Amino acid sequence: MANLLDIRRRIKSVKNTQQITKAMKMVSAAKLKRAQDRVINARPFANKMADVLADLASQTTEDFHHPLLDARGDEKYLVVLVTADKGLCGAFNANLIKAAQAFLKANAGKTIEFLTVGRKGRDFFRRRATVAGEYVGLTGKGRVDSSEALEVADDIIKRFTEDETIDKVFLIFAEFKTVLTQRIVAEQLLPISRAAESDDANKASAEVKDYIYEQPPAEIFTRLLPRLVETQIFRALLESIASEQGARMTAMDAASKNAGDLISSLTLNMNRVRQAAITREIIEIVSGAAAL
Repeated sequence: MANLLDIRRRIKSVKNTQQITKAMKMVSAAKLKRAQDRVINARPFANKMADVLADLASQTTEDFHHPLLDARGDEKYLVVLVTADKGLCGAFNANLIKAAQAFLKANAGKTIEFLTVGRKGRDFFRRRATVAGEYVGLTGKGRVDSSEALEVADDIIKRFTEDETIDKVFLIFAEFKTVLTQRIVAEQLLPISRAAESDDANKASAEVKDYIYEQPPAEIFTRLLPRLVETQIFRALLESIASEQGARMTAMDAASKNAGDLISSLTLNMNRVRQAAITREIIEIVSGAAAL
């Protein structure tokens, strides 16, 4: 049985850890509120832009060609994986890495390269797959600017347009739902589909839109398609940051509660040891007095 000094040291160590986890929870809660507001504000624009351009692309003729619209083969993929730069956020990074591994397994016959955003994804796949590019430090500070998303989007577009061997680009990130829930999303980013994406009910009730082009379609798509990629990347980064902060806040809250339970258990054990020591000393004193 451990002595009183060892138990007291253990209690002090756990209390110090609990103070750290409580502080990290409060910091994550403050960052989460700002990240959640940015996600809510960015979603309507990103979703509407994707819908409008998908509808526009579906009405273009097969004679119209654009590097970001034209379908290619199905042999080589570039996967953009968005993870966190830091840990201590529960299963957030593990779930993203598992989704990427599942994607690799489902496309075992393809040539797949990764472009990682975040240190955790880069460190994991550095020796397990081909990492064509990396971005570290974008999500670690708790916010991301549109200029940083533009840099990533320009890199993706440049790789796709200049390297004709890349057939498709996929994006894997965590979509923020609630503080306790994040949904892993794996979607095709490039080439942009010409088919308008809607379910059967929407197709049945949707009205056919007739667009009037004030500029030639080539000029419109040349300007808007790269902007669409930028918007999708920016939204993915915002969603990932909000999901990371929510996961970290939940993990730190659970860690603080577990530390409290451990402190209670250690305190109870310490009291039992101290009581046993006091009882033993009393018995020794009484035995000595009786012997006299």
